[in-house]
Amino acid sequence: MRYTCLIVLVIICLINEKLAVAQNRNTLRYDKPATSWNEALPIGNGHIAAMVFGTPSQERLQLNEGTVWAGGPNNTIDSAARPYVGQVRQLLAQKKPLEAQLLANKYLGPKGNSGMPYQIAGNLYINFPGHENVSDYLRELNIGDATTSVKYALNGVNYKREYFTSFTNNVLMVRLTANRPGMITCNIKLQSPLKTDIKTEHNGLVLSAQTSDHEGQKGKVKFDIISRLKISRGSFKVDTSGIAISNADTAVIYLAIATNFVNYHTLTANPYTKAEDALNSAFTKSFTSLLKSHIAFYHKYFDRVKLDLGTTDAAKKTTDSRIANFANGDDPQLAELYFQFGRYLLISSSQPGSQAANLQGIWNGDLKGVWDSKYTVNINTEMNYWPSETTQLTEMGSPLFNLISDVAVTGQQEARVMYGARGWMLHHNTDIWRITGVVDGAFWGLWPTSNAWLCQHLWEHYLFTGDKQFLKKYYPIMKGAAQYFFDVLQTEPEHQWLVVSPSVSPEHEYITGKTQVSVSAGTTMDNQLVFGLFTEVARAAKELNIDKAFADSALNYRDRLPPMQIGKYSQLQEWLDDLDSPTDNHRHVSHLYGLFPGNQISPYRNPELFAAAKNALVYRGDVSTGWSMAWKINLWAHLLDGNHAYKLITDQIAPVKRGSGGTYPNLFDAHPPFQIDGNFGCTSGIAEMLLQSHDGAIYPLAALPNAWASGSVKGLVARGGFNVDMEWKNNKLTKLVIYAKLGGNCRLRLNQQVNNKRLTLSKGQNANHFYFTMDVKKPVVNGDSSKLNIQLPKTWLYDFKTMPGKSYRII
Repeated sequence: MRYTCLIVLVIICLINEKLAVAQNRNTLRYDKPATSWNEALPIGNGHIAAMVFGTPSQERLQLNEGTVWAGGPNNTIDSAARPYVGQVRQLLAQKKPLEAQLLANKYLGPKGNSGMPYQIAGNLYINFPGHENVSDYLRELNIGDATTSVKYALNGVNYKREYFTSFTNNVLMVRLTANRPGMITCNIKLQSPLKTDIKTEHNGLVLSAQTSDHEGQKGKVKFDIISRLKISRGSFKVDTSGIAISNADTAVIYLAIATNFVNYHTLTANPYTKAEDALNSAFTKSFTSLLKSHIAFYHKYFDRVKLDLGTTDAAKKTTDSRIANFANGDDPQLAELYFQFGRYLLISSSQPGSQAANLQGIWNGDLKGVWDSKYTVNINTEMNYWPSETTQLTEMGSPLFNLISDVAVTGQQEARVMYGARGWMLHHNTDIWRITGVVDGAFWGLWPTSNAWLCQHLWEHYLFTGDKQFLKKYYPIMKGAAQYFFDVLQTEPEHQWLVVSPSVSPEHEYITGKTQVSVSAGTTMDNQLVFGLFTEVARAAKELNIDKAFADSALNYRDRLPPMQIGKYSQLQEWLDDLDSPTDNHRHVSHLYGLFPGNQISPYRNPELFAAAKNALVYRGDVSTGWSMAWKINLWAHLLDGNHAYKLITDQIAPVKRGSGGTYPNLFDAHPPFQIDGNFGCTSGIAEMLLQSHDGAIYPLAALPNAWASGSVKGLVARGGFNVDMEWKNNKLTKLVIYAKLGGNCRLRLNQQVNNKRLTLSKGQNANHFYFTMDVKKPVVNGDSSKLNIQLPKTWLYDFKTMPGKSYRII
């Protein structure tokens, strides 16, 4: 009997341990409060957001709302710039780059302002007198349910605080409880660094405020924060200094935020009415009821992808400790957590109807965040949405598509006035007001090619979803971007190539010294972007069976663009001339856009370019700013080198050091400071390591590192509407299931031979039109080609036919 009881006890312990591991799988855990913003925990629903600090004696919830931006409707078009654009072009054609830079610096800078900052809305403070010397402290963010909590003990009482931002009712919810009755005694107040007015109403507080002026633009966004309280037993009093709660069993705070923002040119909404409507709807429901609907909504998105890279005892440690020790290699589950954390952040910061995720998603604790927390569209905004299709969060892309629709309107005047062109364009930065002019000066800001990159996201959405109504809606935007380049491409005098001039290779210079020079013509990234745009708009016209004459024109222009070039160091050149240095470790690797995400460089179709891209990436080095390392994870994945991609993950998931990126204790990516694109980029990179579909076939485990020799993933998405579930052991697939949403030919590239009657060996080009590949020009080799040899993994190509809505077990 005693022996039986012992067995039962062991089984119970094992079950509890398994439950604890499962709970930890999607949980960030800490044994102390946040001492800085980069330790606080983020919650959000695309519209409102908070950073939870978790201090026992004074809780701080730093509040954001997605439309709280400084300034008001404006654009930054420079009506005097056009003649100077022509002069800079002429100087560049004459090989006078220093003169071109000096002229651009003087006449092609910002007009009026460099964009408005995204701003903090305010803070919710909850003061707990006497709650200083607590024990058993635990602070958690459960990204599986999108909730956060704080627990601690004091004088024999266990206290608990719970927080979430409701996806279904657009309110912030706080519940304060204890395991003994009458123990909730605290003071609640609202505060904002902006000019505010505080009023009392019903059983709560109303904070009214207006955003600040910035660079000559008057702050015109007005907003209201409304809080209300429910308690069980006890009592409370409300005045303009706050809410005082005494001896309650439970206290629940409902909080709503709304602004007068309607769209980028209209500020006529009533913020109080909007906030009150949300609060009235939520206040009729209990905390438990709101939490249940919130979790159910969130699970519809989050649960679509499940990843298991293995779990060790390291998962039992606090998250900050795990970050510090990740490079030791015994915590594969932290990479999994980081992957899912990126998905959590995208769901929480970018919802249909919300603003697009900015440089900090939706979280910003300052009146003027770093780089204004704007939209930097020379990579950072685009990187935010790299995981949206591959990790089955396609709906989260709609705010980006709305932003593109807006700048396609505001950018028409920019194209016409500054460049004398049809269509639309914008430079390297925009904000909620959809400005399109040069930002931060010509050295960084004279980059006119972001329209092409933004349009790539429209095309990729179609490739993943097959949504022809979407393509039909956005085709005119793609066409307008192509029309712009029809009109502005310049003939390069030596080879008669068509090039973008003036431009820059984003944020990088090719001449250093007293005056640095970045302004150039025909940069590799521009050539790749315009090549992709012309190819994709022609394909879109074909898919829609329209506009054949325009499509033919796009392809004719495309054929006159420069080929990619391989320089004297056997590297893919960054500029039209061979100006690269093998000691250059600049954070931007813009000329590798064609490798990822441009999908123009293939190991099998153009191995010379593939090898040259690898050489260029090796020269650039690994450790850099956080987002740069995230891009490099994707690049090494596309170079089919999983171990090097994993090395970049260990560089990124490391404590932040002076002068380099890394990860803050709350898992936020560090430029430094915090930029959210590194989080999203790393999530994308892990997805690309496990599944690729850009090179004419679905390639499972394309860049699997030795560190993940065994594992499983369910729900990753390949182009053509294929969902893929996989299990693997000892680096070999043991299970492969394909779900075909759209049907059609499915081509697989596998690292192992498979015996399945359904499969036939592939021949010719993939018949599935979503797997069309770009035929780039043969590269110009300017140096020694002997270093371009590359060893590729042995693979097998298989085809099989699929029907819409059917699943197929391959292994």
